[in-house]
Amino acid sequence: MTTAPTPHTASSGRAGLVAWCLYDFANSAFPTVIITFVFSAYFVRGVAADVETGTAAWGHAMALAGLATAILGPVLGAVADRTGRRKPWILLFSLICILAGGAMWFVRPDPGYMLLGLVLAVVASIAFEVATVFYNAMLPDIVPPGRLGRWSGWAWGIGYLGGLLCLVVALFGLVMTPTPLFGLDKATSEHVRAVAPLTAIWFAVFALPFFVLTPDRPATGIAPMAAARAGLARIAHTLRHLGAERNIARFLVSRLFYTDALNTLFAFGGIYAAGTFGMGFDEVIMFGIALNVTAGLGAAAFAWVDDRIGPKPTILMAIAGLAVFGTAVLLIESKLWFWIFGLGIGIFVGPAQAASRSLMAHLAPPERESEMFGLFALSGKITSFMGPALLAWATLAFDSQRAGMATIIVFFAIGFFLLLGVDGRRQGWTGEARNPTSPSV
Repeated sequence: MTTAPTPHTASSGRAGLVAWCLYDFANSAFPTVIITFVFSAYFVRGVAADVETGTAAWGHAMALAGLATAILGPVLGAVADRTGRRKPWILLFSLICILAGGAMWFVRPDPGYMLLGLVLAVVASIAFEVATVFYNAMLPDIVPPGRLGRWSGWAWGIGYLGGLLCLVVALFGLVMTPTPLFGLDKATSEHVRAVAPLTAIWFAVFALPFFVLTPDRPATGIAPMAAARAGLARIAHTLRHLGAERNIARFLVSRLFYTDALNTLFAFGGIYAAGTFGMGFDEVIMFGIALNVTAGLGAAAFAWVDDRIGPKPTILMAIAGLAVFGTAVLLIESKLWFWIFGLGIGIFVGPAQAASRSLMAHLAPPERESEMFGLFALSGKITSFMGPALLAWATLAFDSQRAGMATIIVFFAIGFFLLLGVDGRRQGWTGEARNPTSPSV
Protein backbone atom coordinates (compact mmCIF):
# COMPACT_ATOMS: atom_id res chain seq x y z
CA MET A 1 0.00 0.00 0.00
CA THR A 2 1.36 3.42 -0.98
CA THR A 3 1.08 6.55 1.06
CA ALA A 4 1.11 10.16 0.03
CA PRO A 5 4.51 11.75 0.22
CA THR A 6 5.27 14.04 3.09
CA PRO A 7 5.00 17.69 2.00
CA HIS A 8 8.44 19.04 1.44
CA THR A 9 9.78 22.38 0.44
CA ALA A 10 12.93 22.62 -1.59
CA SER A 11 15.55 25.14 -0.56
CA SER A 12 15.12 28.07 -2.90
CA GLY A 13 17.23 31.19 -3.09
CA ARG A 14 16.33 34.32 -4.99
CA ALA A 15 18.05 32.98 -8.13
CA GLY A 16 15.76 29.95 -8.07
CA LEU A 17 12.67 32.14 -7.78
CA VAL A 18 13.77 34.44 -10.60
CA ALA A 19 14.46 31.37 -12.74
CA TRP A 20 10.96 30.08 -11.90
CA CYS A 21 9.51 33.37 -13.16
CA LEU A 22 11.70 33.17 -16.26
CA TYR A 23 9.98 29.92 -17.27
CA ASP A 24 6.79 31.99 -17.61
CA PHE A 25 8.76 34.42 -19.79
CA ALA A 26 9.87 31.47 -21.94
CA ASN A 27 6.67 29.49 -22.42
CA SER A 28 4.35 32.48 -22.96
CA ALA A 29 5.79 32.87 -26.45
CA PHE A 30 3.86 29.78 -27.54
CA PRO A 31 0.27 30.90 -26.78
CA THR A 32 1.00 34.49 -27.83
CA VAL A 33 2.70 33.86 -31.18
CA ILE A 34 1.35 30.47 -32.22
CA ILE A 35 -2.15 30.22 -30.77
CA THR A 36 -3.35 33.83 -30.55
CA PHE A 37 -1.71 36.10 -33.10
CA VAL A 38 0.39 34.66 -35.93
CA PHE A 39 0.25 30.96 -36.70
CA SER A 40 -3.49 30.59 -36.10
CA ALA A 41 -4.16 33.44 -38.56
CA TYR A 42 -1.73 31.87 -41.07
CA PHE A 43 -3.51 28.51 -40.75
CA VAL A 44 -6.97 30.02 -41.29
CA ARG A 45 -6.00 32.34 -44.15
CA GLY A 46 -3.05 30.58 -45.76
CA VAL A 47 -3.32 26.83 -45.21
CA ALA A 48 -7.05 26.02 -45.15
CA ALA A 49 -9.09 25.97 -48.35
CA ASP A 50 -11.13 28.94 -47.12
CA VAL A 51 -11.49 31.09 -44.01
CA GLU A 52 -14.68 29.40 -42.83
CA THR A 53 -13.22 25.89 -43.08
CA GLY A 54 -10.00 26.98 -41.40
CA THR A 55 -11.79 28.77 -38.56
CA ALA A 56 -14.02 25.77 -37.84
CA ALA A 57 -11.11 23.29 -37.99
CA TRP A 58 -8.89 25.40 -35.74
CA GLY A 59 -11.74 25.92 -33.28
CA HIS A 60 -12.42 22.18 -33.09
CA ALA A 61 -8.72 21.47 -32.60
CA MET A 62 -8.44 23.92 -29.72
CA ALA A 63 -11.60 22.48 -28.15
CA LEU A 64 -10.08 18.98 -28.37
CA ALA A 65 -6.85 20.22 -26.80
CA GLY A 66 -8.81 21.86 -24.00
CA LEU A 67 -10.79 18.70 -23.31
CA ALA A 68 -7.65 16.56 -23.26
CA THR A 69 -6.00 19.01 -20.85
CA ALA A 70 -9.04 18.93 -18.59
CA ILE A 71 -8.77 15.13 -18.38
CA LEU A 72 -4.99 14.73 -18.21
CA GLY A 73 -4.18 17.61 -15.85
CA PRO A 74 -5.78 16.30 -12.64
CA VAL A 75 -4.78 12.69 -13.33
CA LEU A 76 -1.11 13.40 -14.02
CA GLY A 77 -1.06 15.89 -11.17
CA ALA A 78 -2.25 13.22 -8.74
CA VAL A 79 0.46 10.85 -10.03
CA ALA A 80 3.14 13.55 -9.66
CA ASP A 81 2.08 14.16 -6.05
CA ARG A 82 2.96 10.50 -5.38
CA THR A 83 6.34 10.57 -7.14
CA GLY A 84 7.29 13.89 -5.52
CA ARG A 85 9.29 15.60 -8.25
CA ARG A 86 7.66 18.07 -10.66
CA LYS A 87 10.54 19.20 -12.87
CA PRO A 88 10.86 15.91 -14.84
CA TRP A 89 7.20 16.27 -15.83
CA ILE A 90 7.72 19.91 -16.77
CA LEU A 91 10.79 18.98 -18.82
CA LEU A 92 8.98 16.18 -20.65
CA PHE A 93 5.95 18.23 -21.64
CA SER A 94 8.01 21.33 -22.39
CA LEU A 95 10.10 19.31 -24.85
CA ILE A 96 6.96 17.95 -26.49
CA CYS A 97 5.58 21.49 -26.85
CA ILE A 98 8.89 22.79 -28.20
CA LEU A 99 9.30 19.98 -30.73
CA ALA A 100 5.68 19.96 -31.92
CA GLY A 101 5.56 23.75 -32.05
CA GLY A 102 8.83 24.01 -33.94
CA ALA A 103 7.66 21.37 -36.42
CA MET A 104 4.87 23.72 -37.54
CA TRP A 105 7.53 25.12 -39.90
CA PHE A 106 6.66 22.18 -42.16
CA VAL A 107 3.00 23.26 -42.51
CA ARG A 108 3.04 24.72 -46.00
CA PRO A 109 0.37 27.05 -47.46
CA ASP A 110 -1.64 24.21 -48.97
CA PRO A 111 -4.88 22.53 -47.78
CA GLY A 112 -3.04 19.22 -47.93
CA TYR A 113 -1.09 20.33 -44.84
CA MET A 114 -4.18 21.09 -42.74
CA LEU A 115 -4.15 17.81 -40.86
CA LEU A 116 -0.45 18.11 -40.02
CA GLY A 117 -0.98 21.63 -38.73
CA LEU A 118 -3.94 20.63 -36.60
CA VAL A 119 -2.21 17.58 -35.10
CA LEU A 120 0.88 19.59 -34.20
CA ALA A 121 -1.23 22.40 -32.72
CA VAL A 122 -3.23 19.97 -30.56
CA VAL A 123 -0.16 18.08 -29.32
CA ALA A 124 1.77 21.28 -28.56
CA SER A 125 -1.21 22.91 -26.81
CA ILE A 126 -1.86 19.90 -24.58
CA ALA A 127 1.83 19.66 -23.67
CA PHE A 128 1.97 23.39 -22.90
CA GLU A 129 -1.03 23.24 -20.58
CA VAL A 130 0.05 20.06 -18.76
CA ALA A 131 3.55 21.44 -18.16
CA THR A 132 1.91 24.54 -16.68
CA VAL A 133 -0.02 22.39 -14.18
CA PHE A 134 3.23 21.16 -12.62
CA TYR A 135 4.89 24.57 -12.93
CA ASN A 136 2.07 26.25 -11.02
CA ALA A 137 2.14 23.54 -8.36
CA MET A 138 5.74 24.45 -7.49
CA LEU A 139 4.72 27.95 -6.35
CA PRO A 140 3.77 27.16 -2.71
CA ASP A 141 6.90 25.02 -2.28
CA ILE A 142 9.44 27.68 -3.21
CA VAL A 143 7.69 30.87 -2.02
CA PRO A 144 6.82 31.85 1.59
CA PRO A 145 3.02 32.02 2.08
CA GLY A 146 3.06 35.77 2.72
CA ARG A 147 4.69 36.42 -0.66
CA LEU A 148 2.76 34.08 -2.92
CA GLY A 149 0.90 36.98 -4.48
CA ARG A 150 3.89 39.04 -5.52
CA TRP A 151 5.86 36.15 -7.04
CA SER A 152 2.80 34.84 -8.86
CA GLY A 153 2.04 38.36 -10.13
CA TRP A 154 5.63 39.08 -11.11
CA ALA A 155 5.86 35.80 -12.99
CA TRP A 156 2.59 36.48 -14.79
CA GLY A 157 3.75 39.99 -15.71
CA ILE A 158 7.11 38.66 -16.94
CA GLY A 159 5.20 36.07 -18.93
CA TYR A 160 3.27 38.78 -20.76
CA LEU A 161 6.57 40.54 -21.44
CA GLY A 162 8.15 37.38 -22.85
CA GLY A 163 5.22 36.66 -25.13
CA LEU A 164 5.15 40.25 -26.39
CA LEU A 165 8.89 40.46 -27.05
CA CYS A 166 8.79 37.23 -29.04
CA LEU A 167 5.74 38.54 -30.92
CA VAL A 168 7.53 41.80 -31.77
CA VAL A 169 10.53 39.87 -33.10
CA ALA A 170 8.20 37.64 -35.12
CA LEU A 171 6.13 40.47 -36.57
CA PHE A 172 8.83 43.02 -37.34
CA GLY A 173 11.71 40.65 -38.03
CA LEU A 174 9.81 38.07 -40.10
CA VAL A 175 6.13 38.60 -40.90
CA MET A 176 5.57 42.32 -41.54
CA THR A 177 8.92 43.36 -42.99
CA PRO A 178 9.55 43.67 -46.75
CA THR A 179 12.89 41.89 -46.29
CA PRO A 180 12.49 39.02 -43.77
CA LEU A 181 15.53 37.84 -41.87
CA PHE A 182 17.66 35.04 -43.36
CA GLY A 183 16.32 35.67 -46.87
CA LEU A 184 13.14 33.70 -46.24
CA ASP A 185 10.90 33.08 -49.25
CA LYS A 186 7.57 34.87 -49.01
CA ALA A 187 6.15 32.91 -51.95
CA THR A 188 6.04 29.76 -49.82
CA SER A 189 5.19 31.68 -46.61
CA GLU A 190 8.56 30.87 -45.08
CA HIS A 191 8.57 34.27 -43.39
CA VAL A 192 5.37 33.33 -41.51
CA ARG A 193 6.20 29.66 -40.95
CA ALA A 194 9.50 30.71 -39.39
CA VAL A 195 7.66 31.96 -36.30
CA ALA A 196 7.33 28.29 -35.30
CA PRO A 197 11.07 27.52 -34.90
CA LEU A 198 11.58 31.04 -33.51
CA THR A 199 9.05 30.34 -30.74
CA ALA A 200 10.52 26.90 -30.06
CA ILE A 201 14.04 28.29 -29.69
CA TRP A 202 12.77 31.13 -27.50
CA PHE A 203 11.00 28.65 -25.22
CA ALA A 204 14.03 26.34 -24.96
CA VAL A 205 16.62 29.05 -24.32
CA PHE A 206 14.76 31.06 -21.71
CA ALA A 207 13.42 27.99 -19.87
CA LEU A 208 16.93 26.63 -19.29
CA PRO A 209 17.65 28.65 -16.08
CA PHE A 210 14.53 27.19 -14.48
CA PHE A 211 15.76 23.62 -14.95
CA VAL A 212 19.24 24.53 -13.68
CA LEU A 213 18.50 26.87 -10.76
CA THR A 214 15.00 26.24 -9.38
CA PRO A 215 14.91 23.46 -6.77
CA ASP A 216 12.41 20.62 -6.77
CA ARG A 217 10.93 18.26 -4.23
CA PRO A 218 12.96 15.07 -3.82
CA ALA A 219 11.71 11.82 -5.34
CA THR A 220 9.61 9.72 -2.97
CA GLY A 221 10.94 6.42 -4.25
CA ILE A 222 7.47 5.19 -5.16
CA ALA A 223 7.58 3.09 -8.34
CA PRO A 224 5.96 4.73 -11.40
CA MET A 225 3.21 2.10 -11.76
CA ALA A 226 2.41 2.23 -8.06
CA ALA A 227 2.31 6.03 -8.25
CA ALA A 228 -0.01 5.82 -11.26
CA ARG A 229 -2.41 3.46 -9.45
CA ALA A 230 -2.38 5.55 -6.29
CA GLY A 231 -2.76 8.77 -8.26
CA LEU A 232 -5.72 7.49 -10.24
CA ALA A 233 -7.37 6.24 -7.07
CA ARG A 234 -6.75 9.63 -5.43
CA ILE A 235 -8.27 11.65 -8.27
CA ALA A 236 -11.28 9.31 -8.45
CA HIS A 237 -11.81 9.79 -4.70
CA THR A 238 -11.43 13.57 -5.04
CA LEU A 239 -13.98 13.81 -7.84
CA ARG A 240 -16.47 11.63 -5.95
CA HIS A 241 -16.10 13.69 -2.79
CA LEU A 242 -15.47 17.14 -4.26
CA GLY A 243 -18.74 18.27 -2.74
CA ALA A 244 -17.26 17.66 0.70
CA GLU A 245 -14.44 20.07 -0.12
CA ARG A 246 -16.93 22.85 -0.60
CA ASN A 247 -14.46 25.69 -0.39
CA ILE A 248 -12.18 24.48 -3.19
CA ALA A 249 -15.17 23.34 -5.23
CA ARG A 250 -16.83 26.75 -4.94
CA PHE A 251 -13.62 28.50 -5.98
CA LEU A 252 -13.18 26.21 -8.99
CA VAL A 253 -16.78 26.78 -10.12
CA SER A 254 -16.37 30.53 -9.64
CA ARG A 255 -13.15 30.48 -11.66
CA LEU A 256 -14.90 28.45 -14.33
CA PHE A 257 -17.25 31.38 -14.99
CA TYR A 258 -14.85 34.32 -14.83
CA THR A 259 -12.13 32.45 -16.74
CA ASP A 260 -14.67 31.54 -19.42
CA ALA A 261 -15.47 35.25 -19.62
CA LEU A 262 -11.77 36.13 -19.98
CA ASN A 263 -11.18 33.49 -22.64
CA THR A 264 -14.21 34.65 -24.60
CA LEU A 265 -13.06 38.26 -24.29
CA PHE A 266 -9.67 37.40 -25.78
CA ALA A 267 -11.17 35.18 -28.48
CA PHE A 268 -13.74 37.73 -29.69
CA GLY A 269 -12.20 41.07 -28.70
CA GLY A 270 -10.49 41.47 -32.06
CA ILE A 271 -13.64 40.48 -33.92
CA TYR A 272 -15.64 43.05 -31.93
CA ALA A 273 -13.05 45.75 -32.58
CA ALA A 274 -13.10 45.06 -36.31
CA GLY A 275 -16.87 44.67 -36.66
CA THR A 276 -18.19 47.43 -34.38
CA PHE A 277 -15.38 50.02 -34.59
CA GLY A 278 -14.09 49.28 -38.08
CA MET A 279 -10.52 48.54 -37.01
CA GLY A 280 -8.26 46.99 -39.64
CA PHE A 281 -5.97 43.99 -39.15
CA ASP A 282 -2.93 46.14 -38.31
CA GLU A 283 -4.96 48.14 -35.78
CA VAL A 284 -6.27 44.96 -34.17
CA ILE A 285 -2.71 43.63 -33.86
CA MET A 286 -1.51 46.87 -32.28
CA PHE A 287 -4.48 46.90 -29.90
CA GLY A 288 -3.74 43.29 -28.96
CA ILE A 289 -0.12 44.18 -28.21
CA ALA A 290 -1.17 47.20 -26.13
CA LEU A 291 -3.73 45.09 -24.26
CA ASN A 292 -1.07 42.53 -23.36
CA VAL A 293 1.24 45.32 -22.14
CA THR A 294 -1.41 46.68 -19.76
CA ALA A 295 -2.28 43.15 -18.60
CA GLY A 296 1.36 42.48 -17.76
CA LEU A 297 1.70 45.79 -15.93
CA GLY A 298 -1.51 45.10 -14.03
CA ALA A 299 -0.34 41.64 -12.96
CA ALA A 300 2.98 43.03 -11.69
CA ALA A 301 1.44 46.09 -9.98
CA PHE A 302 -1.28 44.12 -8.18
CA ALA A 303 1.25 41.54 -6.94
CA TRP A 304 1.78 43.60 -3.78
CA VAL A 305 -1.97 44.13 -3.40
CA ASP A 306 -2.44 40.36 -3.41
CA ASP A 307 0.02 39.91 -0.54
CA ARG A 308 -1.40 42.90 1.34
CA ILE A 309 -5.13 42.12 1.25
CA GLY A 310 -5.16 38.51 0.01
CA PRO A 311 -5.81 36.85 -3.36
CA LYS A 312 -9.59 36.60 -2.97
CA PRO A 313 -10.17 40.37 -2.53
CA THR A 314 -7.70 40.99 -5.35
CA ILE A 315 -9.66 38.75 -7.71
CA LEU A 316 -12.93 40.42 -6.68
CA MET A 317 -11.41 43.85 -7.40
CA ALA A 318 -10.16 42.61 -10.77
CA ILE A 319 -13.51 41.10 -11.79
CA ALA A 320 -15.30 44.29 -10.74
CA GLY A 321 -12.85 46.35 -12.81
CA LEU A 322 -13.32 44.05 -15.80
CA ALA A 323 -17.10 44.34 -15.54
CA VAL A 324 -17.06 48.15 -15.23
CA PHE A 325 -14.64 48.77 -18.10
CA GLY A 326 -16.28 46.03 -20.16
CA THR A 327 -19.68 47.66 -19.77
CA ALA A 328 -18.19 50.99 -20.79
CA VAL A 329 -16.78 49.43 -23.97
CA LEU A 330 -20.27 48.18 -24.83
CA LEU A 331 -21.82 51.64 -24.45
CA ILE A 332 -19.38 53.93 -26.25
CA GLU A 333 -19.29 54.68 -29.98
CA SER A 334 -15.88 56.36 -30.39
CA LYS A 335 -12.80 54.40 -31.41
CA LEU A 336 -10.69 56.62 -29.14
CA TRP A 337 -12.81 55.70 -26.12
CA PHE A 338 -12.66 52.06 -27.18
CA TRP A 339 -8.87 52.27 -26.90
CA ILE A 340 -9.07 53.99 -23.51
CA PHE A 341 -11.59 51.64 -21.91
CA GLY A 342 -10.17 48.61 -23.72
CA LEU A 343 -6.72 49.20 -22.26
CA GLY A 344 -8.42 49.72 -18.90
CA ILE A 345 -9.75 46.18 -19.23
CA GLY A 346 -6.18 44.98 -19.73
CA ILE A 347 -5.08 46.39 -16.36
CA PHE A 348 -7.44 43.98 -14.56
CA VAL A 349 -6.89 40.89 -16.74
CA GLY A 350 -3.44 40.10 -15.33
CA PRO A 351 -4.41 40.43 -11.64
CA ALA A 352 -7.44 38.16 -12.12
CA GLN A 353 -5.19 35.47 -13.58
CA ALA A 354 -2.19 35.84 -11.26
CA ALA A 355 -4.24 36.11 -8.05
CA SER A 356 -6.22 33.01 -9.06
CA ARG A 357 -2.97 31.05 -9.13
CA SER A 358 -1.94 32.35 -5.71
CA LEU A 359 -5.41 31.64 -4.26
CA MET A 360 -5.17 28.04 -5.49
CA ALA A 361 -1.75 27.85 -3.82
CA HIS A 362 -3.40 29.00 -0.57
CA LEU A 363 -6.26 26.51 -0.81
CA ALA A 364 -4.44 23.38 -2.03
CA PRO A 365 -3.58 20.80 0.66
CA PRO A 366 0.25 20.61 0.78
CA GLU A 367 0.40 16.91 -0.13
CA ARG A 368 -1.96 17.29 -3.12
CA GLU A 369 -0.81 20.47 -4.84
CA SER A 370 -0.24 19.02 -8.32
CA GLU A 371 -3.63 17.30 -8.19
CA MET A 372 -5.33 20.53 -7.13
CA PHE A 373 -3.60 22.53 -9.85
CA GLY A 374 -4.76 19.85 -12.28
CA LEU A 375 -8.33 20.57 -11.18
CA PHE A 376 -7.46 24.26 -11.46
CA ALA A 377 -6.57 23.66 -15.12
CA LEU A 378 -9.77 21.65 -15.58
CA SER A 379 -11.86 24.56 -14.28
CA GLY A 380 -10.33 26.76 -16.97
CA LYS A 381 -10.99 24.32 -19.81
CA ILE A 382 -13.91 21.99 -19.20
CA THR A 383 -16.66 24.49 -20.10
CA SER A 384 -14.67 26.72 -22.44
CA PHE A 385 -17.44 26.28 -25.02
CA MET A 386 -20.04 28.05 -22.85
CA GLY A 387 -18.88 31.64 -23.30
CA PRO A 388 -18.47 31.52 -27.10
CA ALA A 389 -21.74 29.58 -27.51
CA LEU A 390 -23.78 32.07 -25.45
CA LEU A 391 -22.11 35.01 -27.19
CA ALA A 392 -22.93 33.55 -30.62
CA TRP A 393 -26.55 32.90 -29.61
CA ALA A 394 -27.06 36.43 -28.24
CA THR A 395 -25.42 38.01 -31.30
CA LEU A 396 -27.78 36.14 -33.63
CA ALA A 397 -30.87 36.58 -31.43
CA PHE A 398 -30.44 40.36 -31.11
CA ASP A 399 -28.59 40.86 -34.41
CA SER A 400 -25.96 42.82 -32.48
CA GLN A 401 -22.30 42.30 -31.64
CA ARG A 402 -22.80 44.46 -28.55
CA ALA A 403 -25.53 42.14 -27.27
CA GLY A 404 -23.27 39.16 -27.81
CA MET A 405 -20.36 40.74 -25.96
CA ALA A 406 -22.68 41.71 -23.10
CA THR A 407 -22.94 38.01 -22.16
CA ILE A 408 -19.33 38.24 -20.98
CA ILE A 409 -20.43 40.69 -18.26
CA VAL A 410 -22.98 38.13 -17.07
CA PHE A 411 -20.25 35.51 -16.68
CA PHE A 412 -18.11 37.96 -14.71
CA ALA A 413 -21.05 38.69 -12.40
CA ILE A 414 -21.72 34.99 -11.73
CA GLY A 415 -18.04 34.36 -10.99
CA PHE A 416 -17.93 37.38 -8.68
CA PHE A 417 -20.89 36.34 -6.53
CA LEU A 418 -19.76 32.71 -6.30
CA LEU A 419 -16.31 33.83 -5.17
CA LEU A 420 -17.81 35.88 -2.32
CA GLY A 421 -18.57 32.61 -0.49
CA VAL A 422 -15.00 31.24 -0.73
CA ASP A 423 -12.81 31.17 2.39
CA GLY A 424 -9.50 32.45 1.04
CA ARG A 425 -7.38 31.68 4.10
CA ARG A 426 -4.25 29.57 3.74
CA GLN A 427 -4.91 25.84 4.25
CA GLY A 428 -2.70 24.16 6.83
CA TRP A 429 -0.66 27.33 7.37
CA THR A 430 0.28 28.42 10.88
CA GLY A 431 2.07 31.56 9.78
CA GLU A 432 5.46 29.97 9.06
CA ALA A 433 6.82 29.67 5.54
CA ARG A 434 7.22 26.09 4.40
CA ASN A 435 10.72 27.03 3.40
CA PRO A 436 12.47 29.24 5.97
CA THR A 437 15.40 29.71 3.58
CA SER A 438 13.23 31.31 0.88
CA PRO A 439 14.08 34.96 0.16
CA SER A 440 12.14 37.62 2.01
CA VAL A 441 11.46 39.71 -1.07
